[in-house]
This record gives sequence, C-alpha cells and structure tokens, in this order.
Amino acid sequence: MEIGQKIKRLRVLKGLTQEELADRAELSKGFISQVERDLTSPSIATLVDILQCLGTTISEFFNDNLEEQIVFGKEDFFQKVDAAQGSTVEWIVPNAQKNRMEPILLKLEPGGGVQEEDPHEGEEFGYVLSGSVLVTLGDETYRVKKGEAFYFSASRRHGLSSKTGAVVLWVSAPPSF
Repeated sequence: MEIGQKIKRLRVLKGLTQEELADRAELSKGFISQVERDLTSPSIATLVDILQCLGTTISEFFNDNLEEQIVFGKEDFFQKVDAAQGSTVEWIVPNAQKNRMEPILLKLEPGGGVQEEDPHEGEEFGYVLSGSVLVTLGDETYRVKKGEAFYFSASRRHGLSSKTGAVVLWVSAPPSF
C-alpha cells in the first residue's frame, strides 16, 4: 500500500512543509521525504505520530469509505493570512480548487426554493449569506444556516428551499442554471 502520497496530500492540505511536519513529529525532513516517496515505511508508532501531527487517526487514514461531507461550517474553513500583502484568503470548501464551477447569487423569498433537479453530472456548492436553507439530496434533508456552506455531487436528485427566505452564493459545475 502506498501511504506516502496520502501523507503528502494531508500535509499539503494542512499547509505544512516537510520540515514543519518533521519538527512536529520529532523526525528528520529527509525521513518525511522518503516516506512521502514510498522509499521507506515508518513503524506503526511513527506513523501514529505523523498522523496525529496531521490531525487524523490511523483508522481515519486507512478508511477509504468515509462518509461524504455535505455541510461545512466555520470549523471546516481553511484560512491563510498574508500580513505582508495585507490579505486573507479563506477556502470554505476544502479541496474545491480542483473543480470547475460557475457561481451565482441566489435569493430565496420566504417559502421559495429551486425546483428539484434530476441527477446529472457535475457538482453543486452553496454558501448561505443570510437566512437558512434546506438542501434536499435524494431522501435526505440538511439544514444550512447563515455562514455555513454545502457541497455535493449532482449525481443524486437535489433541491434547495427556504421557509424564511435566504441569500445563497450558489456554484454549479457544469453550469445548470
């Protein structure tokens, strides 16, 4: 099993260099490099230490059947502050940069919604700017409040509604609006 690429992917997602991960795990940068290139295998104790530094457990690391995350809250957002540039970048859906999407601003009046769509190729993303919405995916419904985001594959029947009204930044790929 090639665990090196999985470790590297987690390290990059956390915004760590090999040296930073090595320091946290009390290992050498060279050892981390060799592990990531699958040139050496860490002991189980060392792997547990590395994974702990990456914010995961050994069971989560080896579980390829983790449940797909649909709703993302502030605790899931990733923020990068560049004091020199005076800027802050906040990713509100982890790994979304690999996707091709087209955003729209969706305003829902109280009791309004978007007609449910049949399954199709693509992805759907939304960020609730005000109010709250109900996201329907097949037989399941998720409540998403102001400041939260949702993300899902469009391969299931889906829709969006609001009992109280809402404004949502909606992103669909390929565009379906």
